[in-house]
Amino acid sequence: MKKVALILCATLFASHTAYANVENGSFENWTAGAPASWTTIDSGISLTQSASQVKSGNSSAAISVNTGSQGSTDFRQSVNVVAGQPYSASVWVRHTEGGVKARLYVNGYRGYSTASLVNQWQQLSYSYTPSASGSIEVGLRFYDGAGFDGSEIVYVDDFEPNSDNGFAPIACNTNSGSFELVTDNYASETSWQITNSQSVVLASGSGYANNTRYSEPLCLDDASYVFTIDDTYGDGICCNVGMGEYSLVFNGVTLASGSDFASRESSSFTLGTTSGGGGNGGGSGDLSAYYASAQGLTGYSLKSSLYNIIKGHASQGYGALWTFYNANGRDHYYENDGSILDIYSENPSGSESYTYTAVSDQCGNYSGEGNCYNREHSFPRSWFGGAVEPMNSDVHHIFATDGYVNSKRGSYPFGVVGSATFTSTNGSRLGSANVGIGFTGTVFEPIDEFKGDIARAYFYMATRYQNVIGGWQGNSTSSNAVLDGSSDHVFENWTLNLLKSWHQQDPVSQKELDRNEAAYSHQGNRNPFIDYPQFVSEIWGQ
Repeated sequence: MKKVALILCATLFASHTAYANVENGSFENWTAGAPASWTTIDSGISLTQSASQVKSGNSSAAISVNTGSQGSTDFRQSVNVVAGQPYSASVWVRHTEGGVKARLYVNGYRGYSTASLVNQWQQLSYSYTPSASGSIEVGLRFYDGAGFDGSEIVYVDDFEPNSDNGFAPIACNTNSGSFELVTDNYASETSWQITNSQSVVLASGSGYANNTRYSEPLCLDDASYVFTIDDTYGDGICCNVGMGEYSLVFNGVTLASGSDFASRESSSFTLGTTSGGGGNGGGSGDLSAYYASAQGLTGYSLKSSLYNIIKGHASQGYGALWTFYNANGRDHYYENDGSILDIYSENPSGSESYTYTAVSDQCGNYSGEGNCYNREHSFPRSWFGGAVEPMNSDVHHIFATDGYVNSKRGSYPFGVVGSATFTSTNGSRLGSANVGIGFTGTVFEPIDEFKGDIARAYFYMATRYQNVIGGWQGNSTSSNAVLDGSSDHVFENWTLNLLKSWHQQDPVSQKELDRNEAAYSHQGNRNPFIDYPQFVSEIWGQ
């Protein structure tokens, strides 16, 4: 059995004034071959009572999906809810062939099951807060997928909260959240905990079943915390040991997520406006508080103030970049297909020649474009002395890119290409510099869509590492071409002019805002030049 300890400052199950109980959620009661109280059973499914595959009690519902027409596969009933009261709904499903997937319905369609987890129970869950009192529908819908042969049985049991166990909704008057976990083949090795600033354990979990989905509701006060997930064997929960993954969500924001790690992965986070997160500021939603010490400053005084705000972030390690890309490096802006957003293959105005699937397409070996995606240090690590932390894992300047194109770029400066020797499928180019930029030599030029992203990453590096960047000029020929050996101006004039031009021509986009927020959750600091683009001109001029 799963063991979960919850000792929270705010009472987790405090109120029993409102219920959204599902009638016959345990599927123990049947009438004329149908489960009692379930009012919608669409024509594309049929139900029988099963005593052979049971999550708890004496029976479950064996649902036979007989069509690929998803609009004919709903299974629902109505429940009453109270406005403003959080509810946590969950259901257990067991696939037999993997050709269909189940989707939870809680006043709308929510999360999907993992169809490939056959012959084992997995849990689907969703937290819901209604805006008005009244009746909503809850239940399931079934979707056909690869391998569906026209008929498949899915067992369903323990739809909660239900009238059989009297579950009440979660009452949380502070920060409502959840820990979501899909276990791997060795779930007994996995445990997690949340501690406060005094290292007191406030929430934890262990003793999980293999290849099972869990959702743990949480409620925490405004404060700073550390989330930690452990694997006792030291091989994480993905990808050679199953397809495990986790996420920690509070107030609708993902604060930590991942899958591929070794023995331990930790993330610091702050709820509310309490100071923390590796800088001087407040929470991610209160930028004025975060940058309060920089107000009214200009020039290099502003830059130094920003340095003091964003320094000292919590380095997560080079391997954690894969985790970050899996959770936050997907294409939700162009094709919106969930593939890895690769700045060297993305075509903003059309389809790409290839796309990458998160995790499974990580590099790896490559012999040409389209083989795998890598971790591109936009600010090459040879410039700062090699695999040196925290620069080597600082996600603010490291982007997911095609491995082959990344190798072509190497450690060359960014610039405007006059004559190209290599062009990627999306038009990124390597070649001799255009004579007009004030530099002679080989440069790499990304497409216009990402030039501003690169420029703001460079302004971040100049600020975050102003205490050491003045000593990087002599580390390589390319760093000497870009850096001027100072800690304030930082860049050679040709580079600075180029970066300011790219910054202006390609303004901050929603994808950058989202990535900056994710980076803040990942390592505890922000890129000021994404939050306030005007800082560039206020420090380095127009």
